[in-house]
Amino acid sequence: MSLKFSVLASGSTGNAIYVATEKQRILVDAGLSGKAMEELFKKIDCCPSELDAILVSHEHSDHIKGVGILARKYDIPIYANEKTWQAMEGHLGKVSLDQKFVFRMEETRAFGDLDIESFGVSHDAAEPMFYVFHHEGKKLSVITDTGYVSDRMKGTIKESDVYIFESNHDMNMLRMGKYPWSVKRRILSDVGHVSNEDAAIALAEVIGTKKTRVYLAHLSKDNNMKDLAHLTVKQTLAEQGHEVGDDLRLFDTDPAKPTELVAV
Repeated sequence: MSLKFSVLASGSTGNAIYVATEKQRILVDAGLSGKAMEELFKKIDCCPSELDAILVSHEHSDHIKGVGILARKYDIPIYANEKTWQAMEGHLGKVSLDQKFVFRMEETRAFGDLDIESFGVSHDAAEPMFYVFHHEGKKLSVITDTGYVSDRMKGTIKESDVYIFESNHDMNMLRMGKYPWSVKRRILSDVGHVSNEDAAIALAEVIGTKKTRVYLAHLSKDNNMKDLAHLTVKQTLAEQGHEVGDDLRLFDTDPAKPTELVAV
């Protein structure tokens, strides 16, 4: 069985990504209610009871809202780094000690037939990190919630088969929008979120020569639109020498509807 995945939900209101092999089923974040998470799993004909682990990227509510609920109901182990555990523990409700595991930053751990590599990002959380999944020569990289994409991050995610990549906002929509300046400044900062254009520029530096799928993730509901993000990233990639087509495919994600469960 190849590497399968679905972006269950992505956006300002909640985030969750499902990754599976023949032997392992992993959830990255559960930022919606337990009921909503169960409905998302139904839409891809899966069930949270099959999960082997929940990996947490950071403690913001749009990433952990359903973590404790799912863990308790289905007896699922939770993995996060120590600072994230300290920051989120009071928000999860009671979780038994034998379900709590530490996954350190810049570490690679084996989960059955799946190797998962963690790496740090730049966001206003305790110690935010995301994950690269390796299985039988295939590579899937998840990177959202970062104010910029550093050379170190690029080196970690380079030449992936799949990118689930932050494309949070359109610069003009954000600047002209209703948010107070303090919030705009936070989003635009190095510990905020990546814009459509900056996402494409970073992608252009890491996309290799193999067939690649890019999923634009974590779009702001107030400062972005799917069509705008898609067009901006497509045009900017083309300007950087990467034409979207058969070998480079670009996909949208949704805050309430999973992407198709596909195999790499």
